[in-house]
Parts: sequence; structure tokens; C-alpha cells
Amino acid sequence: MAEQLIDVEVAYAKPEEQVILSLKVPEGASVEQAIKASGLLSRFPEIEPSGIKAGIFGNVCSMDQSLKQADRVEIYRPLFHDPKEARRQRAAKG
Repeated sequence: MAEQLIDVEVAYAKPEEQVILSLKVPEGASVEQAIKASGLLSRFPEIEPSGIKAGIFGNVCSMDQSLKQADRVEIYRPLFHDPKEARRQRAAKG
């Protein structure tokens, strides 16, 4: 019996560039497997494979989360500024 493939997207964004790749992965593939299959780790060397934070449609998930048809995996960059602190600083300036 042939292995069933599902369609998923893997997305990564930097301030100056956004990439969304469509690919087919085996049914039951994990978030980690889709990220590796996407080629984004070699395209963007700043992504640290051992510390990837990812989600599906904006919901943070584990790297071993199984994917479903049409899921979009999003690779998150670390925040350089705490959003709450940034708002406080803007409010303090007036």
C-alpha cells in the first residue's frame, strides 16, 4: 500500500523577508520532520535547530506534534524586546 501524503506549508519570516513553502509530507509527519524537509534550516542559518520554537496556525506546539492536511507550520524567531516593556517605554515617552 502506498504511503499517503498530505499538503502542508512551512513559514518563516524576518523583518525584511517572508517565506512560505508548500510541500508534501507523509501522513502523520511531525512538525520537526516538515521543517527539516522544507530546507529552511539551510536557507536561514540563523535558525538554531536545537532551539526551534514553532506553531501551527499561530498556536505554539511541540516539535513532535503530528500534522494534518493543510496545516501551516510557523517557525518563530526569538523576541529581542519584551513587547510589554516596549509598550511601557512608548507610553512613558508620551
